[in-house]
Amino acid sequence: MAGFGGYLKKHTEALVKDVGIEAACELTGRSKATLGRYYSSAEEHMDRFMPVDAVAALEAGASYPHVTGALAELRGSALSDDKSSEPGSGGINTDVIALSQRFAVLMGEYNLAIEDGIITTNEAKRLLKETSELQKVLIDMKLHLEENG
Repeated sequence: MAGFGGYLKKHTEALVKDVGIEAACELTGRSKATLGRYYSSAEEHMDRFMPVDAVAALEAGASYPHVTGALAELRGSALSDDKSSEPGSGGINTDVIALSQRFAVLMGEYNLAIEDGIITTNEAKRLLKETSELQKVLIDMKLHLEENG
């Protein structure tokens, strides 16, 4: 797990914050302190990770499966949302437009981030968010192409 711990902890924190700390406590049956330890980067908590049953409970109530997505990315895979290929969700032309728009937003964020020559933590978070949104558009595009192929 060497090298992946910090990455997984960041996604665990995103998952807890997505659901909300109070709701996360209720869904997992764990305290705020315990949940905090799962994503803490403090030396004494670096070997503590959220159990898979807790991840499953939280991801069921989250807007995105943050930890599962992170695990897939670490393996070189990506998640796809079946809802994106529903009829009426647009087609390849809509995907190309969305891809262009998302890429433009990403490049705008990048331009702002590098203005001073330093990418701060908040700037990196915005870039990561836009990169994830771009990835979602690419997955939609892939699904539409597979549908037509």
